[in-house]
Amino acid sequence: MQDIKTLIQLLHRGDKKALARCISIVENETQGFEEILTSLVIRTEVPVIGITGPPGAGKSTLISAVIKQLTAENKSVGVIAIDPTSPFNYGSLLGDRLRMAEHFTNDNVFIRSLATRGSLGGLSAKTIEITDVMRSSAFDYIFVETVGVGQSEVEIVGLADTTVLVLVPEAGDDVQAMKSGVMEIADIFVVNKADRDGANTFIKNLVQLVHSREASDWTTPVIRATASKGEGVTELIEAINKHHTNGTNAKRPYLLAEKAFRLIQNNRMKDVKKQQLQEQIENQIKNPDFNLYRFVKSLHQ
Repeated sequence: MQDIKTLIQLLHRGDKKALARCISIVENETQGFEEILTSLVIRTEVPVIGITGPPGAGKSTLISAVIKQLTAENKSVGVIAIDPTSPFNYGSLLGDRLRMAEHFTNDNVFIRSLATRGSLGGLSAKTIEITDVMRSSAFDYIFVETVGVGQSEVEIVGLADTTVLVLVPEAGDDVQAMKSGVMEIADIFVVNKADRDGANTFIKNLVQLVHSREASDWTTPVIRATASKGEGVTELIEAINKHHTNGTNAKRPYLLAEKAFRLIQNNRMKDVKKQQLQEQIENQIKNPDFNLYRFVKSLHQ
């Protein structure tokens, strides 16, 4: 195995093979993963952009269009695509790799798919650590695309410097239902597929929603986009850059507290394996007096 110290040095120099190796070690918690994490030199000037929104909003297409423009400007881009894991067979679709296939041969692009492994909030339990590994390498931008599972997706706020919420005109009826949760986490709204009917009305309603919020040093922009045609991409990149220079510092203590909470939570849950729980329950549920609360209590004795 390659010496961990050498691997970390190569990582910090921007070596993509070393980056891929470090990610694998951290994700699988193989020998040396703690040394990698504690030796990271995290480049805080590199923005981490969370791309979230409901399934079918076109998040992957939008990211692909953004990558195309950024790499044309000779920018280096890292992408973490969070894929849903089946709760039944623990498999992952890893579909984002297919949707971003045109960028695989570009040396300025690094794409990594992570399975949620049962995480309900749209993020893999390892996403925080792997984002920081990537942030220690040589990227100009890092994008994290979440699964798009609804209200619980607010946890992206604890990871990303800038959160982009991607919606489509058909989501107009759902805005009020989303308003108390996902809607409030957005630093930037993108109305994708804006060439569809109802887009103008939906955008107008979003703008009104933004203006109804409490005043702050950042006014959330609403960007009209049709990612499949490359429309709205320039405006989105400009908004990301503006937000990174305008609003990151005030958010930093909150971001770090959220990340610390997730890391502590994950560490304390390490010995709890969902698949093992399922096997134990399958055996014990045959008893007519099975009680889930007694079962859970027994695990802590």
